[in-house]
Amino acid sequence: MAKKSNSIYDILAQSPSVDKVGVEERTARFQTRSIKNEAKWQGLNMVLNMIDLTTLEGKDTPGKVRQMCYKAHHLHDSLKGLPSVAAVCVYPSMVKLAKDELKGTDVKVASVSTAFPSGQAPHSVKIDDTKFAVDSGADEIDMVISRGKFLAGDYQFVFDEIASIKEACGKARLKVILETGELSTLDNVRKASDLAIHAGADFIKTSTGKIQPAATMPVTYTMLQAIRDNYLATGKMVGMKPAGGISNSKLALHYLVMVKETLGEDWLNNTYFRFGASSLANDVLMQMVKAKTGHYSSVDYFSID
Repeated sequence: MAKKSNSIYDILAQSPSVDKVGVEERTARFQTRSIKNEAKWQGLNMVLNMIDLTTLEGKDTPGKVRQMCYKAHHLHDSLKGLPSVAAVCVYPSMVKLAKDELKGTDVKVASVSTAFPSGQAPHSVKIDDTKFAVDSGADEIDMVISRGKFLAGDYQFVFDEIASIKEACGKARLKVILETGELSTLDNVRKASDLAIHAGADFIKTSTGKIQPAATMPVTYTMLQAIRDNYLATGKMVGMKPAGGISNSKLALHYLVMVKETLGEDWLNNTYFRFGASSLANDVLMQMVKAKTGHYSSVDYFSID
């Protein structure tokens, strides 16, 4: 476990204030870029390979999870040479099923934990939640931070909780969900990003997808800045996952431009960048069919995630 110390307050005291106007102007420029022809095709393939297909509903059934797992490595069989998605993300109770369905593929199995999406549970429950998912075969854990503790200024609690979940993950990679829609300001987003990174996060992630606003370009850019600054200081690469609200391929490509210009090409792979946006896959596939055939296919030709 990461060392417990009041130094986390010293670390966060050094988190820079965020120029909201500057961030919004910068991210608006990313959305003016035009990506065409071969670069667009390569970008769309990259986007597909960065998606975490997700089902996190109380009505999830084994059949729904099996269908999603099949789609994960059979995105559209009429288009040859497509990549698989990066991962499927499910509740802990569905991890073993997903793992069995994806055996022999490159698709990872991610599981939410720590009383997702609220995070309102005793620490012992959160640890058990995580260990159950890992013991069931999860390759990745997507945890939620205790936003109430963070907003109350109890940063040490949040730091220690992340560190203990990281320890419970064992070899599984840890994505730390900040739920930025509840953090109110970009300054809070920056502080939460710095806190999660110092506590041991392998990825930082914007949202659960249950709260609006979810991922936005200004929020994601602020988090990328935290990753960049940490990398320059320590040499450690931390991943980024915007989740929720990215439903079309044009916007996804703009996100990739932002990642490349902020962090560099080393982050342009699914080891260090993901999209938490299941509906995005079908829009990307529709764009790829259009590029190959010259016309759009009806949404009825694509499976519902």
